[in-house]
Amino acid sequence: MDNSSSPRRVAVLGSSGSIGQSSLEVIAKSKGQLVPLLLSVHRQTDILAQQLRQLSPEHLPRWIAVTDETADRSPLEEFAKNIEIAVGHEALCELVRHRDIDIVLSAIVGSAGLTSTLAALESGKTVALANKESLVMGGKLLTDLAQKHGGRLIPVDSEHSAIMQALCSWRMEFADATVRRSVDDLGIAKIILTASGGPFRTKSQPELENVSVAEALAHPTWKMGKKITIDSATLMNKALEIIETRWFFDVPAEKIDVVIHPQSLIHSMVEFIDGSVIAQMSPPDMRLPIQLALYYPHRVLGIASKIDWTKMQSLELYPPDFDRFPALLLGLEVAASGGTAGAVINAANESAVSAFLAGRLPFLDIVKVCRLVLEHHHFESAPTLEQLLAIDRWARGEVERFVDRR
Repeated sequence: MDNSSSPRRVAVLGSSGSIGQSSLEVIAKSKGQLVPLLLSVHRQTDILAQQLRQLSPEHLPRWIAVTDETADRSPLEEFAKNIEIAVGHEALCELVRHRDIDIVLSAIVGSAGLTSTLAALESGKTVALANKESLVMGGKLLTDLAQKHGGRLIPVDSEHSAIMQALCSWRMEFADATVRRSVDDLGIAKIILTASGGPFRTKSQPELENVSVAEALAHPTWKMGKKITIDSATLMNKALEIIETRWFFDVPAEKIDVVIHPQSLIHSMVEFIDGSVIAQMSPPDMRLPIQLALYYPHRVLGIASKIDWTKMQSLELYPPDFDRFPALLLGLEVAASGGTAGAVINAANESAVSAFLAGRLPFLDIVKVCRLVLEHHHFESAPTLEQLLAIDRWARGEVERFVDRR
């Protein structure tokens, strides 16, 4: 990137999470090319205060936002003279629309990230999307807004970043949600998402019956928050990524495959109609796709770890077991259906994972209840935002009723 160019002013939504913290590392190492203008958390104000103390005075953000109005804001009092503090989701949405923000990194966990992502796209922003739930819930809504207002969606998930890079290597340019090329025009035969397989890749069905929370949280490769770690254990994270792929790259569900790759060095692959396959490889380090998204469309010297080619490497690829991990079939079905199906499966999963973490639901029932709720919902093919939020609430209520009856 040209060092003489103006700094990019970044909003990091969800700065207390693992993606948010990695993003601040990337920003800190940018030598002033990336400037944090807005940081937001839900209620972890102590972590936000710690992050602010680590920034030099000249690099303090202009705004910080706390979306939970009941959160303790006392840890932030020392910054009140120099930083404007906003409270609530609506205040955050107003801030992301501000003309001085160039790029919004959406890393709020779960459906809570939808409204701020939509607000950014409505104002024509570039959105580096780590909040996969937004695209799962409202894929058509988001991509239509990006096109209408000149916004742009850039993937931060390592799998979708890999797909983008594979397409870049073919066309010498990035494919993104503002440039809608047909699958046929790109010559794509398959998009192949890789999955580590999580902590239970080799466990039998009977062994999965009594999985504990501690076992499910022991991911062998990635260090992530609790919710996404459980999603990785059920492979629901890959189901959500299938749906995300359908919207990011405008590709039908039947052209999306999943393979199990325990080493997590290959992040995804694109197979073309002539049989060529382009894969993107790097160690499992989220700082790489974050940096790529924030500097889009440039590459710069990175702080992420690199493959040591002087050491022996082993690359294993296995077909997924749909019987042991039925979440994958759910993902393919929802990607094919579109409409309200994504919002239902996302909300049901969030509620089921919370119940599992609280010891109220067995591990195998997470996906089971998601399917039950999906099959019993009233499908809408072109939902509005209000309908998506309503179906989100309904699905969570259905899971709670299931758990209570159980």
